[in-house]
Parts: sequence; C-alpha cells; structure tokens
Amino acid sequence: MREHFGANRVVSVVSLVPSFTETLRAWGLDPLACTRYCEQPDLREVGGTKNPDIDRIAALEPRLVLLDKEENRREDAAELVDRGLNVFVTDIRSVWEVAPELDRLAEALGLRSRTSDWPTPVSQPITHRAFVPIWRRPWMTIGAATYGSSLLEVLGIGNIFAGSASGAHEGGSGEYPEIDFEEVALRRPDVILVPSEPYDFQQAHLGELSEVAPVVQIDGRDLFWWGSRTPAAIERLGRVLNPLRRGD
Repeated sequence: MREHFGANRVVSVVSLVPSFTETLRAWGLDPLACTRYCEQPDLREVGGTKNPDIDRIAALEPRLVLLDKEENRREDAAELVDRGLNVFVTDIRSVWEVAPELDRLAEALGLRSRTSDWPTPVSQPITHRAFVPIWRRPWMTIGAATYGSSLLEVLGIGNIFAGSASGAHEGGSGEYPEIDFEEVALRRPDVILVPSEPYDFQQAHLGELSEVAPVVQIDGRDLFWWGSRTPAAIERLGRVLNPLRRGD
C-alpha cells in the first residue's frame, strides 16, 4: 500500500466506508470527502458512517457515493438517491468477494482491474477455534457471515460462534450477535483473538478474557477492513497466528 498520498489525483467520489477510502488512496486517488472514521485527517469529512451529513455530500455534487450495507444505513442510501446522487453499494461478507467488488468499483471509475495479480485466498485446515470479542457490555462477537470470520478461516482458525445461534440474545444481529460470556467458556475456545477495534479493550479486560483461554491481540483493521489491504492483511495476521498453528 502507498505510504504517502500527497500526489494523489482527486476524483469526484465521496466515500462513506473506511475500507473504500483506504483503497482509493492506495490506488493513487483522493475522494472529495470521507467519514471521520476513515482515519484520513487531511481529507474533508462529511460525518460518520451511520450519520453522514447528506447536505454537505449533496453540495459537493459527487459523481459517485460509496457505501456498504454493513457500514452504512439503508435510509441514508435512500436519501442520497432521492437527492439525485449515484450510489455504489457493496455487501462484502468474505475475502473471496473483495477482488470482484473492487474490480467492479474500478470499472465504475473507468479504471483497469487493480486485483489481477492478487493471489486467490485458500482456506487452511482448521487447527484452532477462536473467540473474537468486538464489544463489551454487552458482549458481542462475529458470526459466520462476516468478512472477519472468513479471513480467519483462510488462516485455519475456526470461529466458535460460526454456524450456531444458540446462546445469542435477541440483541445485536446474526452477523454480530450479543452473547452470554458464560457461553464462551462452554464452547472452549483454544484462543481468544482480541482486535484493536472497534472496542478498546484494556488490560483488565484482557485479564478477564485470559481466564477462559490464551489471549492474542491483533490489528482490528487487518481483520475487519477489506480492500487494498486484504492480501497483506492475510500475510500479517498469518505471521501473528502461525505460532498457534505450529503449537509454539
């Protein structure tokens, strides 16, 4: 990925998805604006992923607004369309969907494929089962139909809350269910993978989790941000998790 974006070309696009913003900049393109969660302080901001400033976006008159079904709200997409704006929407739930969707975006922007040299992800045999907490009070985790769960599958790490809804509360969603923490111990994970986002787990929380299984801290962006970072993210997380597979 590019480390410096100063010479990027500005395109008539507003990105409401951090993964898209990062990907555009890696392609040498700067969107007109992005969200505060995109971690690009030198770009104009137009609110958050769940509460974008529709008036400011419309005033920019972008050729395209980028959204994702998981990141953004349906009502915001509908209002953007009502304002006469063109929206580009993805629904990425696995690593295998990333390259086709990025190629679709490249085509919409009049670009050639940016993923033609990407290796095809191949799932490794499952050697360990993991619990991945993403929130506390209430406890939440990732379900099967999520990009993060599929990335772990590629690395040979099974998700203890994939393929079963038992133990989940009515809150949350099928993709990101609320759970009883007692259920985690009952499912006997081999490891607890604690991402750096979206929740800022502190040392006291890590101690609480370590009573159930060994804790490994990982980069939340590598686990959850799909896009240009995907191939390198798989490699980076693989290096972190390979000691588990070897039994070190």
